[in-house]
Amino acid sequence: MSSVELSAAVSESGGLGSYGLYGYEADRIATTALELREASGKPFALNLWLPIEGEEPPSTDAAQFADYVEVLRPYFELVGVEPPTQPDAYMPDPAAQIQAAIEARPAVLSFVFGVPSESVIEQAHRNGIVVVGTATTVDEAVALDTGGVDAIVATGMEAGGHRVSFLRDPQDSLVGTMALVPQVVDAVSVPVIAAGGIADGRGVAAALALGADAVQIGSAFLATRQSAASSAHVAALRGPDAAHTVLTRALSGRLARGIPNRIIAELADPRAHAPFPIQNWLTGKFRPAAAAQGIPGLMSLWAGQSTPLIREDDARKLITDIVESVDAIFARLGA
Repeated sequence: MSSVELSAAVSESGGLGSYGLYGYEADRIATTALELREASGKPFALNLWLPIEGEEPPSTDAAQFADYVEVLRPYFELVGVEPPTQPDAYMPDPAAQIQAAIEARPAVLSFVFGVPSESVIEQAHRNGIVVVGTATTVDEAVALDTGGVDAIVATGMEAGGHRVSFLRDPQDSLVGTMALVPQVVDAVSVPVIAAGGIADGRGVAAALALGADAVQIGSAFLATRQSAASSAHVAALRGPDAAHTVLTRALSGRLARGIPNRIIAELADPRAHAPFPIQNWLTGKFRPAAAAQGIPGLMSLWAGQSTPLIREDDARKLITDIVESVDAIFARLGA
C-alpha cells in the first residue's frame, strides 16, 4: 500500500518517506527508487522483509495446493477471478531484492523479520545507506544492536499490519509501545524509533518522553489521499469497526493486525488455510479485485489501534499538525 506520491509528500514535508518493497522483483525495486528520486529530491527509505532464520519455507505438493485453493474458491468466485495454478516460487529471491535496494542507494534501508547480515550492513554503509532494524521485544532489539544496525524501530503490539517478531512466536511477543520503548532505549546503544499506536502529536510527544529519538507512523498516513490504499480501505479506516482491530493469520498466514471483516471471521481457524507465504500469495490474487470492486470483506484492512484518532486526509497537513502539536505540548509542559 506504499505509493511514490505519499513517500515523496512525507519527505518533502520534513519527514522521511518510506516505501515497502515486499514482493518486488529486483527490476521493479530499481524502477521504484528512480520514481521516488524523481518525485522528490529529498531523502527516502526503502523497506524489505528478511527470511526468518531457522524457518523453513513451506513446501506443498499439487494435491495440498489444490486443497488450499478450494478453501478460498468462494472468494475467487465472488470477485470473478480464476484461481491460480501453483507457481514455481511464492516470493522473489531475498538476496536479489537486497542487492537491488542497496544499488538504489536510498538514504535509509530498513528491515523487518530479522537481523541483516554483517555483509549486507557493510555493503549498505559503503553506499552511504543507514540501516534500520525492527524489534517487537527487548531481546530482538539487543540482537539488532549486536548485529550492527544504525537504529532500531521498537514497534508495539498496537501497530497495524504484520507483527514482525523473529526470535519468538509473535503471539508471545505482544508488548505494548509504552512498555517496549523505554526498555529498548535502556538496552541498546543506537537511536530508537517508536512505532505502534501513534497517530497524532500526543503520541509523538509521549514517545519522545519515553526516550525515543524519532517516531514512525503508519495508519494515519494510510488514510491520506496520497496513499495507495483503496477507497474501501480508507472508508474502513474511518469507520466504526476501526476501533476493534484484531490479530489474524487469515490473509497472509502470518499474524497481522487489521479491521475485522468477513474473511477474517470465516478463516479464524489457522488450520483452515495455508501457511505463509502460500496464503499471502493466494489471497493476493483476489484481494486487488475485491478492492477495485469495493468489497472490504475480502481485503486486508491493515490498521493499528490508534486508527480512531485519524482526522487528517492530507499527508503534508498531517505532518504540520503533528509538529505544531508536539511543540505546543512541550511548551505547555515546560511552562
